[in-house]
Amino acid sequence: MHTAIAIDAFKPTNRVPAQPRPQLRDVSLNAPGCARCPLRTLCLPAGLTDDEVNQLHDCVGSRRRVKRGEILWQSGDALHTLFAVRVGFLKSFMITRDGQVQVIRFQMCGEIVGMDAIATGRHNSTVVALEDTELCPIPLAELERVMDRVPGLQRQLFRIMSHEIVSKQDSMALLGTMRAEQRLASFLLRLSFLYQERGYSATEFVLRMTRQELGNYLGLKLETVSRLLSKLQQEGLIRVESKSVKLLDIPALRLLEAREALDA
Repeated sequence: MHTAIAIDAFKPTNRVPAQPRPQLRDVSLNAPGCARCPLRTLCLPAGLTDDEVNQLHDCVGSRRRVKRGEILWQSGDALHTLFAVRVGFLKSFMITRDGQVQVIRFQMCGEIVGMDAIATGRHNSTVVALEDTELCPIPLAELERVMDRVPGLQRQLFRIMSHEIVSKQDSMALLGTMRAEQRLASFLLRLSFLYQERGYSATEFVLRMTRQELGNYLGLKLETVSRLLSKLQQEGLIRVESKSVKLLDIPALRLLEAREALDA
């Protein structure tokens, strides 16, 4: 049984203080199965027949919930289960050798978390919930048995893993070639696309992460993130109210993102 613990995810240490370890909460009552899930086209069932989806659903455990600030797993934990994010937002981070936190990814509904551990059998990062999150557990051993009977499921898993690789390459390009203003514009446009893909507004959404977490991910200081958000707002490209963001001029943001990288 996987557990979740609450910690301050930004404490600069790789030693997690002792905390109560509550069990993942079962919230599966009346929850729709894979066949009726609105995220079906983004998750493992994508491209499968109804019969194949039913076989997949048989290996998916009862839906679980983690509360905001709770850790799903820690770096170094053994891999037993993948999780499909049904509702909510997660953050993956690592502890560097000098004890600093490095945010490496944000995950939202429709994504599969835990695949980074398939190669070694152990998680390479720590995952914490940025808001109350519901997850569909997929025990790896059960998934492997179903893939033997459903070749299409294996192909879909490969597609998801390929998407993970492309996403990491994009992140490297983001940090390595873009100026600060471009990084922020690119991040907002990426969120816009992901929300639209899930049936939400492409122009209005809430940033689930703090500005400090966003800056950490983008390789920017907190003050720089705040300054750039204010600058984009003054230029009429966005409107910011606390964590709520409205994209007012997406074409202009795309032009900003596409500018040739210049020396800061």
